[in-house]
Amino acid sequence: MKKLIFLITALSLFIILGMNSSCKKSTNSSPTTVGKSLYDSLGGTNLVMDPARPGSMIEAGRLGIRNVIDSTIFVIAADSRINSHFTVLLSEVGKGDLSGYTDLSENLTTFVANATGAKNFIYIGLNMSDAHNPAVNNRMNGKATNADFTAFESDLVTGAGKNKLPTNLLNSIAKIVESLRSVVVQN
Repeated sequence: MKKLIFLITALSLFIILGMNSSCKKSTNSSPTTVGKSLYDSLGGTNLVMDPARPGSMIEAGRLGIRNVIDSTIFVIAADSRINSHFTVLLSEVGKGDLSGYTDLSENLTTFVANATGAKNFIYIGLNMSDAHNPAVNNRMNGKATNADFTAFESDLVTGAGKNKLPTNLLNSIAKIVESLRSVVVQN
């Protein structure tokens, strides 16, 4: 759960910093939007088939975000600069237990969706400070440093590139992520 939290948590935190823990669908079925949000630019609310869940539909914006998050999680898992922060998750996955990975992906996807303007999802997970504090989040191994955050940003760019995220959208996301550095870095 930490990998993704570290990655897109930073992205969406700026808008949703004060919420509590987990993700769920909102009951508001008709949000009003003024102008085009970053979420709309990422695919918006148009429903498409969910390749991870045959027979299910997903908002195109959410699918695009989830794809980038999932790719980034895998990039982080292979990155010796920061993967030591996620030993709990990596150990679970190594044993074939994908529940922590699934939770992380879902939480980060919702977090980023909210941060980019989605109206149909509410992030209620840990705030970024608590999510990256091992004293509060026992899934986090060690506090993040500036070097860790920079490595995370690099991994996010790589994950986004694997999904061919256009540069203008990546730049918008990068600004949000960078704005979270002072909250995530605690060392």
